[in-house]
Amino acid sequence: MKRKELYQLLEEQYLYFNQKYFIETDPIQVPHYFSKEEDIEIAGFIAASLAWGQRPVIIRNAFYILEDMPGGPFEFLTTAEDYMLQGFENFKHRTFNGTDCVFFLRSLQNIYRNHGGLKNVFYDGYKLYGNIPDTLRHFRQVFFSIPFPGRTLKHIADIDRKSAAKRLNMFLRWMVRKDENGVDFGIWNEIPTSALYIPLDVHSGSVARELGLLKRKQNDWKSVSYLTHKLREFDPDDPVKYDFALFGIGAIGRKE
Repeated sequence: MKRKELYQLLEEQYLYFNQKYFIETDPIQVPHYFSKEEDIEIAGFIAASLAWGQRPVIIRNAFYILEDMPGGPFEFLTTAEDYMLQGFENFKHRTFNGTDCVFFLRSLQNIYRNHGGLKNVFYDGYKLYGNIPDTLRHFRQVFFSIPFPGRTLKHIADIDRKSAAKRLNMFLRWMVRKDENGVDFGIWNEIPTSALYIPLDVHSGSVARELGLLKRKQNDWKSVSYLTHKLREFDPDDPVKYDFALFGIGAIGRKE
């Protein structure tokens, strides 16, 4: 496929999938349930953290956690006693179990009580390093700055161990990107969209290979970096908007 044809395809599919109806079947619907910025952040982080497997199950399980947070996730996490967090010890989503869930809530509680919240942690990382890879490293360090169960380490991406960091990159897309269609939130405006990395998964990776945008077989950080670089050639200011196109074609099907 010639460059012009590829650009037209990516733009057409991006415009098709970046619409309000996309919210109805995607985990991004979970933070759209809330209006307070901190609630959106927390709900978005929880939904993104569970985002592997079937989308209806992801959505159901994310709401299962959030529905047990009286007053909304921000109020609950900033006021809850530890025994209240222990009430989530029976939760299970694939390999993410109750032990993981309780620690996630404790860590989020620590982040909002002692680090100014998720936005501030990511802002601090970006201000320190000026790039997303080091920002992800900074976030992971803060997230595990309180005592943690060893099994939970695998549930926060470590790009130094070649993780594609799909869920964290997707969460950042949700929080940072903003356009008139209102799918992504765009409430974190101190990180530029030009700096974001593609949330690479099995769907977007397969389509990227079919289109000749990616040759490597592994869905790892090296592939994320390469694919993001290629997408910046089509839109240097907002390369991850093409996540709508790649994921949409792969998971839902190309629209004519």
